Amino acid sequence: MRPLRDILLPKKLTTRLFLIISLLVIAVGGLSGYLQVRAAEQELLDTIILGADQLSNGITAATWHAMLADNREAAYETMKTIALRQGIDRIRIFNREGRVMYSTVPHDSGSVPMNDQTCAICHSGPQPLVNPDPHDRSRIIWSTTGRRELAMVTPIYNEPACSNAACHAHPAWVKVLGVLDVTYSLENVDQVVRIIQGRSVILSVSGVIVLGAFMFFFVRLSVQRPLAGLVEGFRQVGQMRLDTPVAVKGSGEFRELASSFEAMREQLQKAVRELNELAENLEAKVRERTEELNSINQKLYQSDRLASLGQLAASVAHEINNPIAGVLNLGMLLQRIVGENGIPPERVTEVRNYLNQMVTETTRVGRIVTDLLAFSRRPTPQRADTDLNAVVRQTLSIINHKLHLMGVDLDVRLAEDLPRVRCDGSQMQQVLVNLVLNGAEATHAKEERHVRLTTSVNQVNRTVLIEVADNGEGIPPENLARIYDPFFTTKGEGKGVGLGLAVVYGIVHSHGGEIRVESTVGAGSLFRVALPIAPDQDDGHFRDGR
Repeated sequence: MRPLRDILLPKKLTTRLFLIISLLVIAVGGLSGYLQVRAAEQELLDTIILGADQLSNGITAATWHAMLADNREAAYETMKTIALRQGIDRIRIFNREGRVMYSTVPHDSGSVPMNDQTCAICHSGPQPLVNPDPHDRSRIIWSTTGRRELAMVTPIYNEPACSNAACHAHPAWVKVLGVLDVTYSLENVDQVVRIIQGRSVILSVSGVIVLGAFMFFFVRLSVQRPLAGLVEGFRQVGQMRLDTPVAVKGSGEFRELASSFEAMREQLQKAVRELNELAENLEAKVRERTEELNSINQKLYQSDRLASLGQLAASVAHEINNPIAGVLNLGMLLQRIVGENGIPPERVTEVRNYLNQMVTETTRVGRIVTDLLAFSRRPTPQRADTDLNAVVRQTLSIINHKLHLMGVDLDVRLAEDLPRVRCDGSQMQQVLVNLVLNGAEATHAKEERHVRLTTSVNQVNRTVLIEVADNGEGIPPENLARIYDPFFTTKGEGKGVGLGLAVVYGIVHSHGGEIRVESTVGAGSLFRVALPIAPDQDDGHFRDGR
């Protein structure tokens, strides 16, 4: 969930800056206008209070002689006449006990308690105030019609001329005889305040607009444009377009930042150029080393092939020797039969039989030599859709006599209709020779020596399997992880250099296959080679359910 700040505030920094500054300007302008209106209102009220105090003193002075002569009607008439002036709503006189002695408003009579706002001005403390300040004697009240009014209370003091008059009964120790309460309408003041408020709002809004426009262009020129140039530069660098310089006009912090970023871009461009050169050199070295490794692998394969050929040489020579000896004997017989007059007619049939036997034996020798030559050649690796059963049969023609001399019983189980595999037949032949001969050699300590060679199809993994199992000594668990390491061997000196299984592993994995081994010490081993089926036969073979 996005934070509330990200939801309320715009994403762009310049917009946020302009918005925040605008809000601050509006807040400051509004507060300034409010304070100005309040100050103007207070000044008007102070002026009204002073005027009201002067008017109240004037009313007191105007009625002084009438009061002194105890001519109340004349005093009240004077007050009534003054109350008719615009701006005065009511004039009342209270005695010192708080009873209304006179009011310009009809039926306004009775008494007010000392805690009333009219009396509380002077009677709020333990001792009544005698000479309160005009501001203390004024109060703002609301009329029944909802208008504001200013009430001014003016004390009527007991002057010596009054206390010494024969018609009055006020002793000299009485300081205040009563109060004059004059209520003034503040309608004109409120109207003026509204005008001031309107002007203040207009001035504030105008100031905000002008200052906002100034800030807008200032932020746009001084912040947004330089920042946009930096952002574009960052974007170009992020897309690894290091040839585009950062273009930022102006001066100040943005210029310094742009200069620092430009220096960083140049350093990064230089570093990338060096990395590219290093990568190109590294790729060239990798290609060179790969070619060397391929060459070494080919030499390794050929060395293993020659080693296998050396193992087969004696058995092949022995196998060739038998038919050659037979041919020699048949030739010697023919020499005895053929005389100076040619072949005797009665022995023509016998000679023909001898000649057929010689052809058969020489054909056998030719086939053995041809298979051996095909195995010993170093052909260029070439992969094609190959029948593994045919490769197995061709390989067995080379090693059968070797296995016979070793006393090994070979059990061959070839799956019918085996799908073809895209591979190098010569290399697969080398894999078979190594696995079968290794299995045969592993049975040397057994009285009954058996090797089983099978081919099959794994319908789940869509692979062709070659399995070579023997009943030999087995492989100790501690050696299972090392059997594919080059030059690792457990055979005696002169019986192997440890390249056979390493070559097998390399050939199988180069064909996209895998080789696994299961072995039990004393019971024998099982090597399983899995090769992927050729793509053009994959779907058809499995669609037929085979």
